[in-house]
Amino acid sequence: MTYRVAMDIGGTFTDVVAYDETRGTYVAAKAPTTPGDLAEGVFAALGRAVADPAAISFFVHGTTQGLNALLERKGARVLLLMSEGMRDVYSIARGNRDRMFDLHYRKPVPLVARQATAEAGGRLDWRGEELRPLDEAAVREAARRARTEGFAAVAVSFLFSYVNPAHELRAGEILAQELGDDVMVVLSHQVAGEWREYERTSSAVLDAYTGPVVRRYLGRIEERFAERGLGVPVQVMQSSGGVVNAAFARRNPLQTLLSGPVGGTMGGVRAAALLHRPHAICVDMGGTSFDVSLVLDGRPDIANEGSADGFPVLMPLVNLHTIGAGGGSVAYAEAGGLRVGPESAGAVPGPACYGRGGTRPTVTDANAVLGRVDPEWFAGGHMTLDLAAAHRAVGELAGQLGLSPLELASGICEVANAKMAQAIRTLTVEHGLEPAQFTLLAFGGAGPMHAVDIARELGVEEVVIPRFPGAFSAWGMLGSEVRRDFTRQFFTPGDTLDGAAMADALGGLAGQALDALGEQGVHTGRRRVEHAVDMRYEGQDYTLTVPLEAADEPLREDFRTRVADRFATLHERRYGHATPGAPVEFVALRTTALGALPDTAAAPYAAQPGEDPWAGRVKPVVFGDMSYETPVLRREHLAAGDQFAGPAIVVEATSTTVVPPDATVTVDAGGFLVIKLGGTA
Repeated sequence: MTYRVAMDIGGTFTDVVAYDETRGTYVAAKAPTTPGDLAEGVFAALGRAVADPAAISFFVHGTTQGLNALLERKGARVLLLMSEGMRDVYSIARGNRDRMFDLHYRKPVPLVARQATAEAGGRLDWRGEELRPLDEAAVREAARRARTEGFAAVAVSFLFSYVNPAHELRAGEILAQELGDDVMVVLSHQVAGEWREYERTSSAVLDAYTGPVVRRYLGRIEERFAERGLGVPVQVMQSSGGVVNAAFARRNPLQTLLSGPVGGTMGGVRAAALLHRPHAICVDMGGTSFDVSLVLDGRPDIANEGSADGFPVLMPLVNLHTIGAGGGSVAYAEAGGLRVGPESAGAVPGPACYGRGGTRPTVTDANAVLGRVDPEWFAGGHMTLDLAAAHRAVGELAGQLGLSPLELASGICEVANAKMAQAIRTLTVEHGLEPAQFTLLAFGGAGPMHAVDIARELGVEEVVIPRFPGAFSAWGMLGSEVRRDFTRQFFTPGDTLDGAAMADALGGLAGQALDALGEQGVHTGRRRVEHAVDMRYEGQDYTLTVPLEAADEPLREDFRTRVADRFATLHERRYGHATPGAPVEFVALRTTALGALPDTAAAPYAAQPGEDPWAGRVKPVVFGDMSYETPVLRREHLAAGDQFAGPAIVVEATSTTVVPPDATVTVDAGGFLVIKLGGTA
């Protein structure tokens, strides 16, 4: 037997999903993440799913190493090399305020101080033509400085390198000669070949800041897997929702920034297709964070630019909104009120009920006090919860606030639910989307425990819990495609468009894209490309990305009318208005290369033989201000077509689903739990 394996290394747990290519079956497992040596937790989780690494035919994983280094400010020391006269571009940044009415708002402190910025003479004009040659002596001086002052990376960002990269390429050659492999060299046009100097420079700095950390991590993982007998290349999830091999990820570490959470979005796309739900809100509640993303018309919501902890980044990435609200989020008193998160107990010591020395109450402890978890079969029976420790932690804080332990436990869950509902509104209501028109797809180790309450806050009437919810992000990675993205600036007014020139440029990008898939080992018959163009109304600053039917579409006589109509439709959907007939501009061309991986279609869902699911235990569980005698069901014994009403607790190896009294559940043909909400409990 051979297995296709995906792994999601989270802040609290490491999740694994293995697909048996012979039987068409899945198995999921998890183990606590081991921050001191991630490989220990990786192999503990893997050993529960696949006995022999040599039987793995494909391995992909998501990592948050780069993101964690950024969030914790533990990245590399970076020297920034700019065009002469432009050293302050990164420090000045933009003048806008992200939060206009926040009196305490401050711009993020730059990752590179002004003192760590150097300049090199030489200049190109806006067409990419050389005005002055590159000052190679200045580049060598920057290399000397990087070597003597102990910089781990050098980021190079020259004016107009996205049009003509000659100066950056030559600077990269000199830096490589002078510094060897000891210092990472990042060229801005290779990270983000697009206009806007600050955003391109920021992207290059982020790549340089997180790159050494990601490179060391990937090197260690590959080495450790090779020692264990893994005979296939390690693949890595990208922020765009596609897969690349570790060799490419080492050269382009910024692409992995959102690697872990994006797997859940891609799983949401697969699940939405299986459920025939075109729109879904994907919520991933783990031990440390709560991640929200959307599936719109059956596709992931992907933008061509975004931000990472307040710093702009130019690259395709799934629109994710993350807050510090997870099962390990710590509850505390502040100014006489209850606060929950963003601080997390993490994997060590973890919530008090984990019995690892934690003493502060968390969301998981609150659920334990309310009876909403099974202490004897938590994490598939691999952990036994210490309920007494949970009661002590919650009881101590309850005493400070003058509440009973049950009142405080309910309050902790309500505060956490309100924060998570607001995070969902950030991606929906604030963008003109009505949450009630979506299905809420909940996963992560803690997501199914809170999903129904979150849905009720938003007016959502249907919640779906997939199979293996605690390892759903890993499941999503198995169904993703290899992806490479290419961009070329193509600025021209709409009324002077040269369709032949645009088609020729798109054809060139298509050739690059298909070759890139070949480098990733994708078979010719599994390669395809998609094209789009960035457009705007004349006078606008920002653009919308408009899909194209084919690379040769610009050759058609009615192309300008058709693409302008398409742009107006997107503008109406995004901003609530459009101006048909107004002059438009083309700004950039985009080509995405996609390589289909072998199908991982599951065998028909069937309940595992065993005990009658309704013959299990009944325990008291608190909902609202009442305690209900609630059945505890083992999910693997539920059959397709089963229906039942709440209250109920459904336990499985990777998560626990809480069904309140006002909800009903149906097990669909694919094994999904489809929960319909009723009135207020």
